[in-house]
Amino acid sequence: MLLGSRLLRLSAAAAAGVRRSLTTAASHPPWAMISFSSEVVGAPTVDVRLAEPPHISQIRVPGHLIKTSGGCADPASKVVKWLSGTSSGGLLFLTYLDLRSPAPTVGKDGTHAIHPSHDSGVTHFVCNPVTRELSRLPASIFNPVQDALHGARMGFITQADRGHGPPDRFAAAKVGVGRNLMIRFLSETGEWELVEVSLSPSQLLPPRSMRIDQEPLAFGGRMWWVDLSWGVVTADPFSHRPEGTYVQLPRRSVLPAAQPVISYRRVGVSDGWLRYVELSQEKPFLLSSFVLDDEATSWTLEHRVELNKIWGRSMSMPLQTTAGDTEIVLIHPLDSNVVYLRLVATSQTVAVDMDREEVIETCLCSGKPFSTPCLLPPWLRSTRIPSASRGSKDVDKNKTLAGVLVS
Repeated sequence: MLLGSRLLRLSAAAAAGVRRSLTTAASHPPWAMISFSSEVVGAPTVDVRLAEPPHISQIRVPGHLIKTSGGCADPASKVVKWLSGTSSGGLLFLTYLDLRSPAPTVGKDGTHAIHPSHDSGVTHFVCNPVTRELSRLPASIFNPVQDALHGARMGFITQADRGHGPPDRFAAAKVGVGRNLMIRFLSETGEWELVEVSLSPSQLLPPRSMRIDQEPLAFGGRMWWVDLSWGVVTADPFSHRPEGTYVQLPRRSVLPAAQPVISYRRVGVSDGWLRYVELSQEKPFLLSSFVLDDEATSWTLEHRVELNKIWGRSMSMPLQTTAGDTEIVLIHPLDSNVVYLRLVATSQTVAVDMDREEVIETCLCSGKPFSTPCLLPPWLRSTRIPSASRGSKDVDKNKTLAGVLVS
């Protein structure tokens, strides 16, 4: 058994408690669709502009806090700036990448190359989007630039001593440094380290190297790194000896090779469960939603609707005629029936209720089509970002996967 049903049910119960508490927040929306931009601000503090979904919330970090790229003798090279992020416990984790690449910037394998005479800059931040508190992590002793360029995205997870509420600690981690290694940063120690990830002999392994092509997720006390053409790998970055587990996507969704499918597939956490949504790329353009079972061994189909039938009921929605006309933005974190889509031709963000099979919200949104959902619980107004200097309670980080997840 990979994940215990008791833990997943507790996750659902905790999500219900968070959802109830969010209704009491009046000064900001209960959650936000965060768009990460490489644009910086000259002000001394972070600039966060929260908006009610489906409107996009923006975040800009102070330029003087970012490690910028060094000089480069090659005039044909190109500066690449990239800000990525994810969220957990209401806090945001930001990675700012500033580097110079030789022209052309993209190689045959689809990755960037770094100029040999260039000192690249990578800066990690943790941000409270309500109080605007910003904490910069120390520089990694490893090579985060190459990992970022090859798609090994950094995940972020918080942990509260009471199980829910303001976080007492956090971890940032990524896998893919070899097949069994993890780079992580723990707020309790304030240091980066390289740890081994163990696998049981019976654990299913991917038939190829995974391509991490969406932001990692925090769920059930573990990090989940997503390959949208194959499945997910999950581990507990707080553990002294992390144990890795692989979970395939629904059988008919698994592709023989890593493909750029991020525009029409998405994995997310909604209503306390891990869910997967995909949009077929041929007629009749089916939008399907699956939920991972409480043993984390298989996916169950929850919804399957024909997109053009939904568009047909809304005179403002153009019919899907070719692949790529519609993109998946994200799954509503509190209502598992709702998926946010983007109409490429009109730059509209559309909220579709798959249970009711109708459009419930629309918004004209320019800029980046993909966003990250971030819950904004009321306690964020009085929450400080955890750090080693403030001290923390001891936690047992030496449990096996079975010991942590199975009652």
